[in-house]
Amino acid sequence: MPFALWSLLVGGLLFGMALAASLLKRLPLTTSIVYLAVGLAIGPLGLGLLRIDPLARAGLLEHLTEVTVIVSLFSAGLKLRAPLTDGRWKAPVRLASVSMLITVALITVAGVAGLGLPLGAALLLGAVLAPTDPVLASDVQVEDAGDRDRARFSLTGEAGLNDGAAFPLVLLGLGLLGQRDLGTFGWRWLAVDVLWGIAGGLGIGWLLGMLVGRLVLYLRREHRAAVGLDDFMALGLIGMSYGAALLAGALGFLAVFAAGLALRRIEARESGEAAPPDVRAAASDHAATDPEKAPAYMAEAVLGFNEQLERIGEVAVVVLVGALLATTAFSSALLWFVPLLLLVIRPAAALLGLAGLPMSWPQRAVIAWFGIRGIGSIYYLMYAIAHGLPDEHAQLLLSVTLAGVAVSVVVHGVSVTPLMRRYQATRPGGQRKAGDEGRKPAMPMAEE
Repeated sequence: MPFALWSLLVGGLLFGMALAASLLKRLPLTTSIVYLAVGLAIGPLGLGLLRIDPLARAGLLEHLTEVTVIVSLFSAGLKLRAPLTDGRWKAPVRLASVSMLITVALITVAGVAGLGLPLGAALLLGAVLAPTDPVLASDVQVEDAGDRDRARFSLTGEAGLNDGAAFPLVLLGLGLLGQRDLGTFGWRWLAVDVLWGIAGGLGIGWLLGMLVGRLVLYLRREHRAAVGLDDFMALGLIGMSYGAALLAGALGFLAVFAAGLALRRIEARESGEAAPPDVRAAASDHAATDPEKAPAYMAEAVLGFNEQLERIGEVAVVVLVGALLATTAFSSALLWFVPLLLLVIRPAAALLGLAGLPMSWPQRAVIAWFGIRGIGSIYYLMYAIAHGLPDEHAQLLLSVTLAGVAVSVVVHGVSVTPLMRRYQATRPGGQRKAGDEGRKPAMPMAEE
């Protein structure tokens, strides 16, 4: 397709979404559904303008989705302002560990018994589909750093943690298929991929986030230097934390998430734990170097830029997913597998993981339902294909994953506005006034 036509289509899509953004917040519709429909329209099922072979171009798709996920994980970390000792962290940690392992186990059983996959491929499918998505779940994540709602916090933290924690299981699946050395009795996988991968990733990201944040604040407060180019600082910290973790053999996704957490932790300690000061209306040079406002300005400026990158990545990848739906054959097994994943496995795993925690049933219901699958699953699948997943398994995993993501985008997207509006009505203060659904609250929401 000529570049001029691509320019026209992309420009029209972005401009149209800018005009329709406020309207979509009031409808049972999300931007992801629109992008998916656009992908279907310009893909082989529609105009045929976008054709791509996911097996032949797995490496390209792997890196495209990889960049989108790491940007989103950094944003997720920046949104979570609670200290690590806060009890609210128990829910996302359980969801990203206990619930994720239950999900992988149940999908593995379904893959072996129902899809006829060998154990390694079925486990790999479970690892691909287990993580919830940090990119497409923005409508159910915390709305800003002052949002203390427990359900939103849990979903945001879960998406930030499990996109990295699932990686060792992907490597285990590849190892069982003979594509990776697991070591005798799996010792290498356990010691390097699991223990060091998780601890090293979190530690490297946290250390770099702290060092960068402290250095920038010192230069701005004491010397009025390092002012401006907060976008460069965001990209630099993302790149350094991700690259350093990978070079050290640790999990880069967890490193990026931890770097965002560390940067926000600096702001919370400096500004006070209650809520960050409002710096959005302040002149940039003054707020950036003001001793009291500098921490909040740094964190919010970086978050604002990162959210814009996240939206651009969402456009590119979800449009591609829509086009890719026509490139693979869908079997009748998907008619039972996808509903099983979204209606049974996810809710059951989430509720089991949350057992015993002090949460209301509306909070548990929101968390159990909104286990959105998305770009993270596409990344893990493309990583597996690019690293030796046999073609006879790749086709089936591709069709299952694409169907799961597409259905999740639609059903969760259609339900998010009415369900979150109903959930909001159960919170302290009740339902927001009509027309306020798309606005962020002026004050932090209640924690309980």
